[in-house]
This record gives sequence, structure tokens and C-alpha cells, in this order.
Amino acid sequence: MMKRKALDLWVGVFVAIGLGALLFLALKVGNLASFSAAETYLVKANFDNIGGLKKRAPVKSAGVVVGRVEDIVFDTEAYEATVAFSIDKRYEFPRDTSAKILTSGLLGEQYVGLTAGGDAAKLKSGDKLKITQSAVVLENLISQFLFNKAADGNKDNK
Repeated sequence: MMKRKALDLWVGVFVAIGLGALLFLALKVGNLASFSAAETYLVKANFDNIGGLKKRAPVKSAGVVVGRVEDIVFDTEAYEATVAFSIDKRYEFPRDTSAKILTSGLLGEQYVGLTAGGDAAKLKSGDKLKITQSAVVLENLISQFLFNKAADGNKDNK
């Protein structure tokens, strides 16, 4: 009887550890949990079109994740999207750094890509990036291609 209770206890412990590990992995894969307590600074940038960019999307420079998108709001005065992202304090960028919205692969997730400038002054928390490039929306490219093909076809018929 005692062996049965001990066995049940150990099975319960291993099941609990397994569920905890699955929860940890699920949060890590979903970018929902920030398990590092690194200090960050907040930077903002305006974009004409953010495509499918979402909160918690990575901010990368040279392929390395240096931060995360914290907030996305619509600026009713400029009619643009304002994206706020936090950057790890270990990474200091010049004030003339540019931001682009890029896509991982052909149809992958979108992220913010930073390209460092040459200014001696560094970005501080609350700064706004001046040089931005909006997302390339695949549907717009396809419709533009089809429109151009249709226009070329009309020229040939005349």
C-alpha cells in the first residue's frame, strides 16, 4: 500500500513538471513571455502601412533580435500607424537609425528591421525614428502587376 502511494506521488510530480515545461515552451514559442529581465528603452516610429505587424513582433538588426514591438496605434493627425518598440539597453543605436517593416520568408511573420546610421548621438528612450519604410503588401504588388499587364495588353490591341 505504501509503495502504491509513493509511486502515485512520483507520477504526479513528473506530470506537473511536464505540464510546466509545456507551458514554458508554448509561451516562449508564442513570444508571450519575457523570461529575461533585461532593461530596455522605448523608441517610436511612424509608418504609412504596417501590413500584418503585431504586438510582441521581434525588432531585429543584422538578423539579431534586439527588441520587441510594444504598442501599435493609429495617429489621427498624420493618418499613419505609430509603432512603439522596446530595445534592449545592451544595444545602442545612432539617432539616425532607420526602421523598415520586413517579412521572414515569402509569407512569414512581419518584424521591424533596424539599420544603424552614422550619427555620434545615440537613441534615448522616447525618441522617434525619422527614416522609415512601410511594409510591402503582397496583395498590392499582385494588383499592380495585373494592372500593368492589362494596360500593356490594351496598348497592343490599338
